[in-house]
Amino acid sequence: MPARKTTRRNSAAILASGIDPMDRLLAYCRAGFEAECAAELQQRAATLGVQGYARARPGDAYLSYVVSAGDVSALYRQLSLPGCLIFPRQLLLAGETLRDLAPGDRIGGLREALAGVGAVRALWLETADTNEGKALAGFCRKFTSPLCRALATDGLLRPADPTLPRLHLLVLDGSTMIPALSLPGCGSPWPMGIPRLKLPREAPSRSTLKLDEALQVLLSEAERARWLRPGMRAVDLGAAPGGWTWQLIRRHLQVVAVDNGPLQADLLDSGLVEHRREDGFRYRPRRSVDWLVCDMVEQPIRIARLAADWLYRGDCRHCIVNLKLPMKRRFQEVSRCLDVIHERLKETPHLLRVRQLYHDREEVSAYLGRVDGRD
Repeated sequence: MPARKTTRRNSAAILASGIDPMDRLLAYCRAGFEAECAAELQQRAATLGVQGYARARPGDAYLSYVVSAGDVSALYRQLSLPGCLIFPRQLLLAGETLRDLAPGDRIGGLREALAGVGAVRALWLETADTNEGKALAGFCRKFTSPLCRALATDGLLRPADPTLPRLHLLVLDGSTMIPALSLPGCGSPWPMGIPRLKLPREAPSRSTLKLDEALQVLLSEAERARWLRPGMRAVDLGAAPGGWTWQLIRRHLQVVAVDNGPLQADLLDSGLVEHRREDGFRYRPRRSVDWLVCDMVEQPIRIARLAADWLYRGDCRHCIVNLKLPMKRRFQEVSRCLDVIHERLKETPHLLRVRQLYHDREEVSAYLGRVDGRD
């Protein structure tokens, strides 16, 4: 390793806070939902026989879960399974915070700190999804290339090896960062756990991005290829003005859009949309459809029962619904909705995945599908 200058203060700070072993999880979440994220991690860890505690502050948009008894790596792998967690956007294996990185020698300090991590396939500098975090985006862009070059020189950055973990640095300010790893096949494939989507100019509403993100996050690429084929039939409950219907017809599905309100005229001109001015809770398709989607503003428990009923009766094979959450006891309300779905479908093999998406606000999005070997 080439010689380099490192300040005494920098070395002392790193040695005191070292990142080996990585004894905690780092979770990114929506600002204001740290308590829900912590409660979920606490509950899931306890279920898996792991003891620990969360460190979270309201508004930070991230938290750490420190494992005091149990295998943190095994816990990470379990919780990184698709559809396992609701409130974390990204889940990582993390070490203690690196503090007091000297502004004149951040590269040197980080090289010394990261030497014990081992080789990685990529480096992502990330920020919390807050206004303060966004202000650091320029710093991250400028700092990434020189740090990558330094890690490559030290033999730590090997992008040609897909079996290696990815290194994440959560930048809290110019001298404070949290080092973390995502193992291959674990965690979100997008920086900060956020797929970057652009609002199409012709889309009827911004809500179209919620369904677009849900399809990307809640379904795998293979599942999208099998379950979203041209010519499939869908029902959109509470469709007006048509943001979710638009996502379906751009994939060439035939859609019955159910809403007493008006739809954007272009949707009807597509030849793929039938507009039914009916109550979404009373509408039933004449024959089974492939998809139900629903973004109605209603109590989440009613939407959960509605989706479960459609699947139970065989009215649809797949559905994505949005559950609007109350201001308090949000984790408990989501858990209640999931219990209702599982109870209704206890005799029906089904798959349920729930996630709070980037384009969700005080809400979560859920995929529910039948499992019967036909796909």
